[in-house]
Amino acid sequence: MLKTVFLALTTLLIAIGGGAGSLYLFIKSAPPIGAVESGSWIAFPDLGTPHADPYSRARFAREGGIPLGRSEGIVFTASKDSAGRILNRQCTYQVEGAMPPAQHWILHLTDLAGASLPSFGRKPAALSSETVLRRRDSGLTISISPHPKPDNWIPSTGQGAMQVVLTLLDTPVSAGFGITGLTLPAIKQVSCDA
Repeated sequence: MLKTVFLALTTLLIAIGGGAGSLYLFIKSAPPIGAVESGSWIAFPDLGTPHADPYSRARFAREGGIPLGRSEGIVFTASKDSAGRILNRQCTYQVEGAMPPAQHWILHLTDLAGASLPSFGRKPAALSSETVLRRRDSGLTISISPHPKPDNWIPSTGQGAMQVVLTLLDTPVSAGFGITGLTLPAIKQVSCDA
């Protein structure tokens, strides 16, 4: 009798532990479902909606993230430049092109885990639609570099890989209109200290 109870408990422990362990690994390592790509940028427009898959919801809950709903905006992330190279904090990049239509946008740098990069003195690793200098043709040129640059500059502090995150707020793109044919600014490597 004791042997049967022991085998039943062992079986339950293996089943529950194995299931929980495999779910944890899947949530931690598998990419979210429903990605939309535009050049080197990637977004997951369904994350803040009831249509989001349960694994993506679980990942955001575990990480403490709050996804934007479709009526609020959309977040694009780039971890590679336009040539397909991993973004490095010790390299200099130029983000060139026009931003999609939006009431407000924010461009900031994070590490691969999603934590914002530290500021360079009093200069944060971010720019917004209200602080950027525009060209006459309404296009933008933003420098991302560990070294100070004239005009629009976002400091990339530290070492290792990074991500560029573009958040568009109150935009027709977030409602699903034209999201598949969207053109986002290119990220071009200019030089590299690494």
